[in-house]
Amino acid sequence: MAHPKSKISKQRRDKRRTHYKATLPTLSTCSNCGTAVEYHRVCPECGYYRGRQAIEKSVEA
Repeated sequence: MAHPKSKISKQRRDKRRTHYKATLPTLSTCSNCGTAVEYHRVCPECGYYRGRQAIEKSVEA
């Protein structure tokens, strides 16, 4: 099994990990109600996806 010859410093380790960051999801607007929705997801407000009703949303009184 391989063993490191010397300790990797915290600075070198952190330089390698600079690209391991979370990215924000890409948002679009719902064509039916206009709210912000993630790509390829059903709108949580109205239940529409690509111009068609995908899930039935109940109307609260």
